[in-house]
Amino acid sequence: MKTYSNDSTGVELGFARLRRLAPAGFALGLHIRFASAHIMVQTYDIGWIERYTSRGYMLCDPLISWGFSTTGTVRWSGLEFPDPHDVLGQAAEFGLKFGVAVSVGPTSSRSIGGFARADREFTDDEIDRIHDSVRLLHRQSTPPEHLTPAQRHALRLVGAGCRYAEAAALLGISESALKARLKAARERLFARTTAEAIQRAREYSLL
Repeated sequence: MKTYSNDSTGVELGFARLRRLAPAGFALGLHIRFASAHIMVQTYDIGWIERYTSRGYMLCDPLISWGFSTTGTVRWSGLEFPDPHDVLGQAAEFGLKFGVAVSVGPTSSRSIGGFARADREFTDDEIDRIHDSVRLLHRQSTPPEHLTPAQRHALRLVGAGCRYAEAAALLGISESALKARLKAARERLFARTTAEAIQRAREYSLL
């Protein structure tokens, strides 16, 4: 996974902390807007991720339903939401036998996660630590409200199909300076590639 700078360093450290707290893996969507997460991380068994994705379980996952209806934490065993496709039962086949769901933030930009163990229920202290970590990650990963003019211009030109050398010439800067602006934009948008940064900037109406 990409190494971030500034607030992004805290995001990466937060993910590492959650990996330790959820030994059977986790799935966390940060700042979900219009059914799309600003950042999505999944560390569950790859077999479960593939089944979950291929069968479209996100649309009927009781953890997601609970997460959009309220905020806070709940053990999976305590969920009282319908699970007609037995999503949690199927997850147990992949070692996700015990878990906790966490939901934080306003409905317009909510972060929702599921965290699992194979051996036992999470303790109250572990749940509190997971909750604190998710709340911190939610704050640290808040999508930016603006980019600098230099970052916007660089992304616009590359997004319009200009090669780096051409974009740099149009801006009157060196190619290395252009790459530095693109890197800064990627970091600000928590994007791994320039193409992803352009897409996110457009989604957030920053270009």
